[in-house]
Formats: sequence, structure tokens, C-alpha cells
Amino acid sequence: QVQLVESGGGLVQAGESLRLACAVSGSIFGINTMAWYRQAPGKQRESVAAITSGGTTNYVNSVKGRFTISRDGAKNTVYLQMNSLKPEDTAVYYCAATVPGGMYWGQGTQVTVSS
Repeated sequence: QVQLVESGGGLVQAGESLRLACAVSGSIFGINTMAWYRQAPGKQRESVAAITSGGTTNYVNSVKGRFTISRDGAKNTVYLQMNSLKPEDTAVYYCAATVPGGMYWGQGTQVTVSS
């Protein structure tokens, strides 16, 4: 079992920054990939950024150059630094952990960007 708890969401204006954090606990040694997803109202959940156990990162095109995923092994925490936020970034952001045979999800944190 893996437990994920997100924090750091909020309401900001366009152009501002936020940093999301995902605290990871439980059977963390089986985790292959950590990722951030988001789901806007009326839209499907999409993968925003991911980092593998080897440190390889990838991003959806719409956030490249603005968002950065990172991890702190000592704190068992994964971060999503979001800069130059846009109204279209408004969504519930979820942390996810991929393990052999499945995925674990956090409860989500709301990010709202006003224009």
C-alpha cells in the first residue's frame, strides 16, 4: 500500500507561481514512477508531469518550460513547481504513484488561476 497526500493548491492570478507537494508513505520501494495529473471541470484527467525512479522526467506539451517535477528522497516528497500559471491550468491536481500491477492516487488539491 502507498499513501499519497497532496498540498499546496490555492487561488492565484495569471503569471504567478505555486508549488504542489505530494507526501509519499507506505511501500515506497515498489514505486516505479511518480506523476502529477490534473482534471478540469468537464474534461478528462490528463498527465501533466512524471518522474521515474531513475530520475527521467517528462511533461505534457502545454506545461513544458513552465512546470518542473522533482523529488526529495529524504523527505519522501514529490513536488510540482508551477510558474507562469495560466487560467487554463485551473484544475484539481492529483499525485499518482505507479507500482507493478497498478496505481495509487492522492485525494487531489485545487488550483485556480484567475485572469
